This record gives sequence, C-alpha cells and structure tokens, in this order.
Amino acid sequence: MKGIGVSPGISIGNACIIYKAAIFISGIRVETKEEKDVEAEKFDKAVLSAIEEVNFLREKNALTLNSEESDILDTQIEFLSDPQIRSDVLDKILNENKTASDAVIEVVFAAAQMFGNMEDVYLKTRAADLQDIGNRILNALNHNAQHLPAQFKKNTIIIAEDLSPSETIALDITKVAGFATISGGKTSHAAIIAKARGIPAVVACGKDLLNIENNDIIILDGTSGDVIIRPGDNKIEEYKRKQKKIIEELSFLKALKDLPAKTTDGHTVKMLANISGHTDLEQVFENGGEGVGLFRTELLFIGRESFPSEEEQFQFYKQVAIKSKGKPVIVRTIDIGGDKQLPYFGIPHENNPFLGYRAIRICLNQKDIFLTQLRSILRASVFGNLKIMFPMVSSIDEIRSAKECVQQAKEDLLKSGINFRDDTEIGIMIEVPSAALMADIFAKEVDFFSIGTNDLCQYTLAVDRMNEKVSGLYDHFNPGLLRLIKNVIAQAHKHKINAGLCGEMASDPLATLLLLGMGLDELSMGAASIPYIKNIIIGNSLSKARDVCSNVMKMDNSGTIKRYLEEVSK
Repeated sequence: MKGIGVSPGISIGNACIIYKAAIFISGIRVETKEEKDVEAEKFDKAVLSAIEEVNFLREKNALTLNSEESDILDTQIEFLSDPQIRSDVLDKILNENKTASDAVIEVVFAAAQMFGNMEDVYLKTRAADLQDIGNRILNALNHNAQHLPAQFKKNTIIIAEDLSPSETIALDITKVAGFATISGGKTSHAAIIAKARGIPAVVACGKDLLNIENNDIIILDGTSGDVIIRPGDNKIEEYKRKQKKIIEELSFLKALKDLPAKTTDGHTVKMLANISGHTDLEQVFENGGEGVGLFRTELLFIGRESFPSEEEQFQFYKQVAIKSKGKPVIVRTIDIGGDKQLPYFGIPHENNPFLGYRAIRICLNQKDIFLTQLRSILRASVFGNLKIMFPMVSSIDEIRSAKECVQQAKEDLLKSGINFRDDTEIGIMIEVPSAALMADIFAKEVDFFSIGTNDLCQYTLAVDRMNEKVSGLYDHFNPGLLRLIKNVIAQAHKHKINAGLCGEMASDPLATLLLLGMGLDELSMGAASIPYIKNIIIGNSLSKARDVCSNVMKMDNSGTIKRYLEEVSK
C-alpha cells in the first residue's frame, strides 16, 4: 500500500498494532455543588499527574532527547499549566454541569481543532500537542494505562492510527525499526521526530493499514511511502540491498555539514532554515544551516491571555540572536489573522479571513502592538545579526508606513537611551501577486526579498489548499507562479538586493535546479532538509541549472514541467 514517506530509510520487521481507546462525551450532568467540587478536584489532580508523566518521560530519555524533542515536552507542560485551559474547564464543570472528562474533551479538543485548521505548518502541529495533553488528562481521570507497550521486540514496526509527539519520543529506537500510520502528514511532530531520530516512517496510509495483523512481516520504505505486507524472500533481499545503499548515502550527507552549497562551477547559495524559537537553532547548525531565513514570531503570541510585553519579546528575540552566533536571522513581524487567531485580541469574524484583516494590515492599524514588537527586535539586534521582514505586503504605501514605524521605534529607543543596531536591514515577504508584479518598485524601498511560495501559490492560483475539493490545484510548478518567482528574483538583482525563498518549495528536491537557474541567492527550509538540497547544489553546475530554467520557462503546464525536472534530476 502507499502512504506519504516522511522519514527516509528502509525497515524490515514484524508488525505491532497499537489501538487507541475511543474518546466520547458521556453527557452525564453534575448538579450539586459537592459533585462539581469533586469534578474540579479530579481535574486538578489529573493535570498534576499528567505533568508528572511528562517529566518522567523527560528523565527516562534524558540522554537521547534532542533540542526539538525537549522543546515539545516543554510545550506540553506549558499547555498543561495553561490557566486559560483550567479556567475554561472549570467553567464547563461549575456553570454548564459537565463532568471533568466531558469538560476536557470540549475545551482541549476544541482548541486542538482550532490549531489543526490553521494553514501555518508550524502552528498546525500544535494540534497534536493539545490532543496529546488532552489524552494524558483523560487517561489520568479515567485511570487508563498508556497504550504503548512497555517493551518491544527487536525490529518492531509499529502500526497505528496516529502517534502522538510524546509516544514518538518514547519509542525505543534500539527495538523499533519504523512506523506506519493511518493518518498524519509531513509536518506532524511524529514525522519530524522520526526524521530526527532516524526512524523510517510512512504516514497517511489510509484505512487499508488495518488489514495488517500482529507479527506480519512488513517492509517499510520511508522515502517512497511504500508499505509491503508479508513480502516474499526475493522482495526482502531486494530491499536489504536498497537499505544498505541508503545507509551509505546518509553517511555521505552528514559529511556535507561544514561544506558550502557551491555548484561545480563555483556559484554559492546560502542555506538557511525556518524556525520558531531559539531551541530550533541547534538542529539548524547540526544540519549545516548558515542562519535563519524565517523566524516566525507568532508562537510567542499564541496560547496566552494577553499580548506579551516588550521585555518578554526582547528576551525571546535576544535568545535567538545570541544562539545564532552572528549568523543572519530574518525576523518576520507578527503574522496574525487568517488562520492564526488570538482570542484575547478579538478580531471580528470575516467571511474570507485570508483576504482580510491580517499580518501587516493589523500592524499598521494597531501601531502600539507593532511598535512594541519593533522596539524589542531592535533592542535584541545588538546581540546578533537580526533583520526585520514584513509579511503580506501588497502596496508601496504599506512598505513606507512600516518603515516609518521602524524609524519611530528607533527614536523611542534613542529617547530612552537604549542601544540598538541602526543598520538593521529591512525586507518584505513576497507572497501576494501584486507584490510580485511590482517587485521592480518594491526593490527600491527595501534591503531584501523573501518569496513566501505557500501563500503566493495560494493567492496566484486562487486555491484554498485546506479545501480538499480544490487542494489538488495547489501546485508550485504552475507556469504562472514560476513566472512571478522569476520576475521577483530578476528585479531584486537588477536593483542589487538579495532574493531568498522560504516556502515549502525551498525543500522540494525537484525544484532545486530550477530555482538555482532563476538566480535565487538564499533557500530557507526545515533544518532536516538542508543536507538533501545542499547535495543537489554541490552535484550540479549553475550552467546546467540555467539551461533547466530556460527550458522550463518555455513549457505551458506543470505536468510537463515536473516530468522534465524528474528526468534532469536523475
């Protein structure tokens, strides 16, 4: 069967099926004050038990936890300790007569659904964290044991509906050879952790995965997404040969860490990473990243009851500036609205939030929020090489107004006698078609461009990629989109500024030669993808890439373009 390969490698082993208990609302009502007090106390005890569980998981895996896994556990404790969640659950118990279990299901899983519906890839993964802590609290309330077996046999391949972040962290990689799940996606925590731990994994296999029985021999290809059930001897031998070849390739990729991404004819591309906090930087540098092309700042604003203070924001950016050790960090100013709503901000309901009140539009309308963030970034700039980037820009007036705000923030700091770097570069994300078409005008106003292909593709093709009926039309090889990208890069170079790209397209191996041929200066992606893309750049010439680009730009449909790119990438 076929799924999505999310962590490369091949595993051959025996299936172990993990079943999860169904979650349902009982509908039982608690009427008296005494009953309500009992339920409230049960909830508080269950939360404490869940926190103890997470801390036990951390201690048990202390020697093997990487920074990303540690960050996930920190996030879970943060969610478990969230006063807003406690307040909402107690409100359900005390005022709506719910049991503790029903209240948790309604509050925590509603919040998980909200995050799950977000388009931002990083924030979407927070849904898994919330589901995980919801399950932990429910297990404690109902005295359920955790459903992962305490011990696995060697070369176990786990088969499950999905794996939570903490379940994935708890896997004993000396015994677990891989996993396949019914649901999930490339950006789920389970996928990210599997890749970080070198566990081959396939997700989104569908309900057919239920046909597997315990102890069935399974071949799992985490690159192609193939899951082969009960293979014959010849098939097993074939995949053992592939397995050996992959291990040799991974060893080679690790050796590229300290090499620049330089083509065979001497052209260098800067390899950057997308992050959401200082804990992500360790993985960036481990994979040979040369800095940060997109520092998302939204996580600091989400999951709290009010806007963070200037001091809180300053400390948040300062940590990244220090840990980046002088390497460039492009800080995107707050990109809220659309799929990223802040309950305490109270953005009114909109029929088309992605075309509405969001990102730079909110910042220019609510300048007190914007100036607080700008001052905190500028204050942190003295500790590293921070750059400021505005998202969702669609007009020249927005750029000029935003730059005036930066100047105002600088004057505020000067009056207060606070240091900052006056030479902090300012750039914009090109993610709206009008910005791509006016790149020649915009280039005169800023120090750099960063092309956000996720939104640029969505807006150019008028496709909501979260809508299953049309998501198949979302395609970053559409010739119209490619022409916009090429124009942005050409205009950037004409006006002697850098052009980078920080969307999902940056980590697509099929797009690497094409983007290289267009003249892109920087590629920014998830840290784990850097060695794979760097290897493609090192193994090819700029001359070849330019020929590829020239040929692609003559093609009139994405199918032809993808087939051609597959052929030249062999």
